[in-house]
Amino acid sequence: MSNPFDGLNSAFGAEPSDLQKHVESVKPLLKKSETEDVKQDYETTRAQLHNLVMKGQEAVDGILDVARASDHPRAYEVAGQLIKNVGDVADKLIDLQKKMKELDSEEKKSGPSTVNNTMFVGSTADLQKMLKQQKEINKKEES
Repeated sequence: MSNPFDGLNSAFGAEPSDLQKHVESVKPLLKKSETEDVKQDYETTRAQLHNLVMKGQEAVDGILDVARASDHPRAYEVAGQLIKNVGDVADKLIDLQKKMKELDSEEKKSGPSTVNNTMFVGSTADLQKMLKQQKEINKKEES
């Protein structure tokens, strides 16, 4: 895999850092929604739901024609129920989308739930003094 910074590294005579080597060696993990089984199930379910919506729409058109022709209250009642059922199937399509997003978001939620923030209490002069001492310690360790 080509690194966009190879030209800069060679120009400045720098070697890639350990972090950069580690990042290049780690392969990205697949999300739960990207596994083959989940993809196939999602596509099959989505196709079936679309098919049901289309057939339901045809049935609604047909029953409305029958209801108009017969002018019978029961025919209109059946048409109303059929319209409700087609609407429910359309809602299931939306729910399917939400469930796919939830599969991926579960991985993100599994991190730590409590975060402890550390804060420096003191003056800016104290902070600069501490940073200067740390810098000197780091120089001694590198030598």
